[in-house]
Amino acid sequence: MKITDVRSVIFWAGFKNMLVAVVETDEGISGYGEAGVGSYLDGVAGALESLKQRIVGEDATRIEHLWQLMFRGGFFPGGNILGSAVSAIDIALWDINARALGVPVCRLLGGRCRDKVPAYCHIGGHSVEGVVESGRKAVEEGWKFVRWGAPQQGQRHEPTVVIREAIAGMEALRDALGDDVEILFDIHARLDPSDAIQLARGIEHTRPYFIEDPIRSENVQLYRHIRPHIHSPIAAGEHYSSKWEMRQLIEEDLIDFARADLCIVGGLTEAKKVANWAETHQIRLATHNPLGPVSAAACLHLSLASSNVGVQEMPRKPATRLTDVVPVQVEWADGYLLPPTRPGLGIEFDREAARAHPFRLVEMPTLRAPDGSVTNW
Repeated sequence: MKITDVRSVIFWAGFKNMLVAVVETDEGISGYGEAGVGSYLDGVAGALESLKQRIVGEDATRIEHLWQLMFRGGFFPGGNILGSAVSAIDIALWDINARALGVPVCRLLGGRCRDKVPAYCHIGGHSVEGVVESGRKAVEEGWKFVRWGAPQQGQRHEPTVVIREAIAGMEALRDALGDDVEILFDIHARLDPSDAIQLARGIEHTRPYFIEDPIRSENVQLYRHIRPHIHSPIAAGEHYSSKWEMRQLIEEDLIDFARADLCIVGGLTEAKKVANWAETHQIRLATHNPLGPVSAAACLHLSLASSNVGVQEMPRKPATRLTDVVPVQVEWADGYLLPPTRPGLGIEFDREAARAHPFRLVEMPTLRAPDGSVTNW
């Protein structure tokens, strides 16, 4: 089964642009994969075009070989842009091979370790009252895990205000939702180590399921500094484009949850290696999945086939957006994602419907300190 074409389909999803790679074969079987790094999709599309020249004509069943060819074939190690392109093609190749065999992707990954996968949604609000209302609504819908992000003051970022509002919000959420709902808190890499430690210690009594991305990702060494001071579980990894970039976090037991993003880290091939590596350190998997239905399906198959899973990100219920572009999506019930029974990823992608939602040039959100300097969004 030879690869005959690789196409990028970039479309507007109603709140962001998305890129789905379509890989075609000479047997008429196509597969779909999603790319991350949504702020630079034109760069990812360019990388996909370069990779296309390398893999067209290759055997689509040699997934590991093709991963090595794409990642190592340019001599220079890839970063997030190339990693996103490799990820999209790799996910599509797993989709193709499972479709060809008439089985779900998780069968090829070793089979199901569980009957369903716990998932968490995003909650928000511009005040403590708004966050509580959003959390209550999510629990009423059946979610058992909810995630709240570091509070913003418009486009302004003042760490002292963030810390104060985060503590108040987490206390209100715990009081409102009770002890049976797991609450995850995402700092979003916005704080320096000293501020992150102060915030983490301030919300420790609210028993967060984990604290996500407490500091910036560039200097992994700093996790050595914050780890002894933060007693809540730590989750990180969504920024990294290979298992090597996650090496220190795992090998030195600096995290409790590996937040691999399948659409950046190198697809299912690389994410499965990260999951297995994390298992040797009793680090649980919590896949980063802020994208679309293709990403959600890929993450679900990995979570189904991995023994060390904590929870999967699922910002909102499946099939509530993009139902024309992805008419068949993963299923959700009572806070859990259910195993797909259809071949491949278990989803369907309508290219013509995607083209009806053309790319939109949008400005990425930016946070600034009171003095005008830029911080992480």
